Amino acid sequence: MCAGPTVQGMLTTLVVLVVVAAVFAAGYGFVAWRDRARNTSGEESAAARDARARQQRYEAERHGTQGDVRQRDQFGQS
Repeated sequence: MCAGPTVQGMLTTLVVLVVVAAVFAAGYGFVAWRDRARNTSGEESAAARDARARQQRYEAERHGTQGDVRQRDQFGQS
């Protein structure tokens, strides 16, 4: 005769779920820690600064070029 879930069976299930969650959380924490340590190298920050400087120069040049075009159109010059 099947009496349904027992307290021992439910406790076992709960323990298994807690262990799985703990392993998942530990793995996630380790990967996040490893990636943070890898991304703080001086070489990468120098590359990021260089990329930002290049992007800002490009945007400034593009802004200046657009201003020249608008002025020529406004005064009817070719």
